[in-house]
Amino acid sequence: MASGSAHLSSSKLNLGLLRDFYRREFLECIDRCMGTKALVWDDGLTGPFGLIAEYSLLREHEVDKMFPLRLGSLPPSNVQNVVFLTRPKMELMEKIAQNLHNEETRGGYNKKEYHLIFVPRKSLLCERKLKEKGVYGSFASVEEFNMGLIPFDADLLSMEMNEAFRESYVENDFTSMFYVAQSLITLQALYGTIQYIHGKGDCAKHLMEMMRRMRAEVSGKEPQVMPQIDSLLILDRTVDLLTPLLSQLTYEGLIDEIFGINNTSVKVPLDKLNPGGSQDAGETKKVVLNSSDALFAELRDKNFNAVGSIVSKKAKHITAEFDERHAAKTIGEMKQFVSKLPHLQATRQSLATHTTIAELIKEVTDSDPFIDALRCQQEFINGLETDKVHPFIEDCISKQEKLTKVLRLICIQSICNDGLKPKVLDFYKREIIQTYGFEHIVTLANLEKTGMLRPHGARSYQIIRKSLKLIVDDVNEQNPTDIAYVFSGYAPLSVRLAQYLARPGWRSITEVLNLLPGPKVEEVQQIPSALRKRRSSVSSSQSSTGDQRLTLVFFLGGVTYAEIAALRFLAQMDDGGTDYVIASTSIITGDRLIDGLTQTVESVSLNPFET
Repeated sequence: MASGSAHLSSSKLNLGLLRDFYRREFLECIDRCMGTKALVWDDGLTGPFGLIAEYSLLREHEVDKMFPLRLGSLPPSNVQNVVFLTRPKMELMEKIAQNLHNEETRGGYNKKEYHLIFVPRKSLLCERKLKEKGVYGSFASVEEFNMGLIPFDADLLSMEMNEAFRESYVENDFTSMFYVAQSLITLQALYGTIQYIHGKGDCAKHLMEMMRRMRAEVSGKEPQVMPQIDSLLILDRTVDLLTPLLSQLTYEGLIDEIFGINNTSVKVPLDKLNPGGSQDAGETKKVVLNSSDALFAELRDKNFNAVGSIVSKKAKHITAEFDERHAAKTIGEMKQFVSKLPHLQATRQSLATHTTIAELIKEVTDSDPFIDALRCQQEFINGLETDKVHPFIEDCISKQEKLTKVLRLICIQSICNDGLKPKVLDFYKREIIQTYGFEHIVTLANLEKTGMLRPHGARSYQIIRKSLKLIVDDVNEQNPTDIAYVFSGYAPLSVRLAQYLARPGWRSITEVLNLLPGPKVEEVQQIPSALRKRRSSVSSSQSSTGDQRLTLVFFLGGVTYAEIAALRFLAQMDDGGTDYVIASTSIITGDRLIDGLTQTVESVSLNPFET
């Protein structure tokens, strides 16, 4: 293993450049509203925008107030401008229209100017809705702000488009792919043209076609920037549906599974972080999770079974450092200790926080429901008990356990068995509809559209599993030697594809690639000779000796923290030869993937005389 953390590698992109670009564009956008401002935020945007423009910076640009977008009336304010920032969603237009009607009723309507900023793009349907509500003419300006890839950390970017998977694979709406294409064009304007592009899946193909058209439109006008990214790998989520459905076993993955990470932060029960304190029941504390916390940077990608020993060593080390004050005899020694004190106190606070979080996770991972579900998953991925109704799933349904848990397990069984026998599939469908409600017919249909749930078909999972060595026996969770450590024995298919692309290349696994859904994409983008790196003559899938290549891996439809950890692990391997930056339409868990496809329909009366 190479020393140091992959995400702190010197050959990574300076993502601050991208953050500065979006910050500058956004500030220019709101500065066009002259005078004091109140920003009215769509809840789905506050987290992402918080990562590019802090409130203190907004205050310097005459932002006096910030309100969440809600039905009803806007809070009173003495500002000259009210700026609505919203995603192009019809239900949000209802809220905006109600806000404006109530402003008019209240009498403060003529004293302010109203502005609307769509993120990432305007929508004709939304504009028509505002016209129908009679408020479109109230806006002094209607603009769009195309914020694409948001830097979450030194090697991680997300577009936070949580509905991209559903829109693309259930509704056949590829609008989100257009936004991804735009973001990749912006990224190349800042970091140079990416010469080699590989992809797999239907959306990868759509995306590549969109990028070709966009590049053709600006042909000859591209910024002359030395390329910093050697290759781009685009992976459809449908190429590997199994990985996100499995229970993640890395520290950060488990935090996301249990608590839910939102825009690099998590809410932890305050009574657990501060036992004996005076806080109210149910009160939470927001904990920021990124590599600026050195302890979290060390823990985040570890298998959870390795976390305890690291935390224990850190605790002993910090205690020893604090004890140094007793050994300090001279003024110089005391001064040296005092200079280290702020860092030591911050480290001790971080240690206390992560010890508490780890204890809360352990309560879950040691519980019978978690262990039983994990055992069931392990059986499926190893090809055991996949061709019949599984007693554990049947038991979960009879106990009316959370539907998301049941559907995750059924979908894992379906994928690992290359679909379910008609008798088994019909049994599961019937039990779910009878137990959880007929409206879940639509949910089951959505799962079938994506390929997560399907009738039994041609055998391919076992061939893929063996060919790509997805199952690794006797994996070392403390000192791993293979990416399979992130699931304690299962290597994420998506990351295995990235590993093979880097070395020895996808030609070596052509037969396996043909078994995976969707077309293969290969593209070479021309770079002016003056901007070509000397190493660009090296094959796109081979690393030059002693020279780390940089690959951007883009997941269309979401990526899990376990996959992110596995890619970081690849970058740290001594013989890897490749560094990775990870980008995605969103960060997902199995629950979020299933929830995004869950759809209920209103109860319909069967009595024709009932009103």
